[in-house]
Amino acid sequence: MALPQAPPAKGPKGTNQTNAAPPTREVDTLRRAALVQHAPLFADISKTECREIVSHARERQFRRHQTIFLEGDPARNVILLTRGKIKITQLGQNGSEVILRLVWSGDLVSQEGLSLQSKHRSTAQALDDATVLVWDTSVFEGLADRFLLLRRSLQNIVSQRLEELEERYREVSTAKVAARLSHELVRLATKAGHRTNIISDIHLSREELAQLTGTTLFTVSRLLSEWGYLGLVRIRRETVSVQNIDALKKLAFTE
Repeated sequence: MALPQAPPAKGPKGTNQTNAAPPTREVDTLRRAALVQHAPLFADISKTECREIVSHARERQFRRHQTIFLEGDPARNVILLTRGKIKITQLGQNGSEVILRLVWSGDLVSQEGLSLQSKHRSTAQALDDATVLVWDTSVFEGLADRFLLLRRSLQNIVSQRLEELEERYREVSTAKVAARLSHELVRLATKAGHRTNIISDIHLSREELAQLTGTTLFTVSRLLSEWGYLGLVRIRRETVSVQNIDALKKLAFTE
């Protein structure tokens, strides 16, 4: 499945900016490098090398809820998210969807594209309007051969993701649902919650939280309602506002 193209950008009065002068290649490369220089993929890589690596990428944009790739599609690209949020999912035998992980700005969307002639083992869908950098697999493989720190960063990312999957598997196997949900809310609030004073807003629906924690929508709704009554969270449409993260931390380790 080829990566879909975004519609043309709109001008101030809704006109397409097809006649606007594009940025020079050098300016565009500098902009991309500034976006990714703090990403884990570019850890310890110099600014000069970072600019060289991103100069070989294409930039793509996706609308909210747009599919980036489907499970079973040929994996021909390495994709790095520079803006927005993406969910990586798989379907169970009964057709239910499970969220394997969330991808935040600066993260690799998928590592399947690091191997030639491989297929995606999951589906990626934009949760917000998203922007990504895309490298052809063969091009990226050549860059990883040239820049050894890039290959080391890749190995570290794959190793870290394996550890995260093992941790989540342990939680699903041994922890009660309340502990899993509270632990996940703490992780989300700490990593990527949009903070307003002491409140962290997590922009996920209750259904997505259920898919992320391996439980049902009914159970998530019941627990969030109970915690809302206690003042730990506040529930809005497709958003959970964490009001008391310390209390959630206690729930995560005492349930």
